Amino acid sequence: MTAVEKPTHALPVVPPLCSTRRTPEGTPVVSVEGEIDAASATELTTAVAAAVDGAAAGFCVLDLSAVTFLNAAGLAALVSVAGHGERHGLPVRVVVDSNRRVIRPIEVTGLDRSLALFHTVEEALRAHG
Repeated sequence: MTAVEKPTHALPVVPPLCSTRRTPEGTPVVSVEGEIDAASATELTTAVAAAVDGAAAGFCVLDLSAVTFLNAAGLAALVSVAGHGERHGLPVRVVVDSNRRVIRPIEVTGLDRSLALFHTVEEALRAHG
């Protein structure tokens, strides 16, 4: 009987795409890091929906400033979470900073006219309406 050899290299640990925190006022802030594509769009949608569903009132902030890639599946996820927020009376404010990898696909598709876009989390938190 021979022993099964174990691989000498470890599999890479993939950090979660999204993390959620709440401000002292209770506003959920979902921060996203990495690529938003077909493989990760569901994680984004689930995280934002959970944040919206768990919020008492106001709005939800979605911080995309650390996103490195956004494709059609990611754009569809943004439309989905914005709609979910609106249906629940908690608009989703999207932070894009000056991240061209995020801003460009949003502008090309015209979503900049329907999404509430902000440069910073602080600006999104302070905005009225």
